[in-house]
Amino acid sequence: MKKGLTEEIVREISKLKDEPQWMTDFRLNAYHLFLQKQLPGWGPDLSRKIDFDDYYYYVSPTDSKSKEADWSKVPKNIRDTFDKLGIPEAERKYLAGSAAQLESDVVYCNLKKEWESKGIIFCDMDTAVKEHGEIVKEYIGKLVPSSDNTFAALNSAVWSGGSFIYIPRGVKLDIPLQAYFRINTKNIGQFERTLIIADEESSVSYIEGCSAPIYSESALHAAVVEVFAKRGAKVRYTTIQNWSNNVLNLVTKRSVAEENAIIEWVDGNIGSAVTMKYPCVILRGKGAKTNILSVAYSGKGQIQDAGAKVFHLAPNTSSKIISKSLSKDGGRSSYRGLVKIAKGAKGAKCSVKCDALILDEKSRSDTYPTIDIDEKSASVSHEASVGKISADKLFYIQSRGIKADDAMTVVVLGFVEPFVKELPMEYAVELNRLIRMSMEGAVG
Repeated sequence: MKKGLTEEIVREISKLKDEPQWMTDFRLNAYHLFLQKQLPGWGPDLSRKIDFDDYYYYVSPTDSKSKEADWSKVPKNIRDTFDKLGIPEAERKYLAGSAAQLESDVVYCNLKKEWESKGIIFCDMDTAVKEHGEIVKEYIGKLVPSSDNTFAALNSAVWSGGSFIYIPRGVKLDIPLQAYFRINTKNIGQFERTLIIADEESSVSYIEGCSAPIYSESALHAAVVEVFAKRGAKVRYTTIQNWSNNVLNLVTKRSVAEENAIIEWVDGNIGSAVTMKYPCVILRGKGAKTNILSVAYSGKGQIQDAGAKVFHLAPNTSSKIISKSLSKDGGRSSYRGLVKIAKGAKGAKCSVKCDALILDEKSRSDTYPTIDIDEKSASVSHEASVGKISADKLFYIQSRGIKADDAMTVVVLGFVEPFVKELPMEYAVELNRLIRMSMEGAVG
């Protein structure tokens, strides 16, 4: 498609996907809301970075509309891209299912038969609209309405790809599902839409990875994620994004936990020019819990504006937020958080801890916490620390025969260890490798 966003392009996207009328209407309504929206008036200044008329809003990587369940049938040039990232290999080793998206379309999606037979649904969102339309229609936009913000409206108008997961009542998926998103075209916008529904007493773990090559022109990534955890369900959502430093990563992720449900976000942000991401959990049911663990690395020219939002709306709910950030070579990291404890949420407990490590005099770290408490019986704590690596610590490590650069890396890896240990082995190894690469030349 040509560059720019018009009503004609929105209609064309829907027509190419052969969507039902209700989804076309959903898109058009979002498009008109988008025209009325303004860019965020806080955080990084996006007005100089975004020209909405300079992006391609739909780019298909193949001529085929079908999604392959057999990796060998995916076009070779696309297979080569993902094989280098280890995606199929990862699936063979330990995943219940895997999906791969290049540009605007999911090109591969497979769920192992043993899980499919238990009623689990794992497919791309385009397929879900056609084959599970009633479920999608019931849930899409309920947590992140098109009117929520500029990028939610944009995503709702032009979304393409993303994952749809439904876990039936009582089914516990004890090995993870995975999706990988890749941008390979300059000046593209990628707008996947992910919807996860975990029915009562079920459990699921979902991992997504993101990457892109470097171009002189920017790319825009504006995803929307909605997660529903019914009574007694458990959902873990893990993201490792290593976008190149020309990608604007502006996403909206929101979830709701019913009675005794548990939602966990494990969020790693290494790349991008700008990231604005604040996973949100609404603790709507009695006894609901959430743990949000994030790490952000900002290097030269990078702004990582990340954090979390938690709303305690019911009694005996609990939340724990741990945020770690690293800033180097003039990068800027920010924690931006919101904790709301509503009146009547008796016995609610919340703990927030923000740790920042600044590795040189050019870098910066900020914390913007908001805590709003309307229930006297609530227990809330907020702790924040910021500092640099002490010379004494580096001297001690170097006295054991370790070079200066390696000593710095050892300390940094220890700093992010609480995050890394929550990852599957492949992702933990990859994250450590990325951090080691980022730390090259950190001393001297």
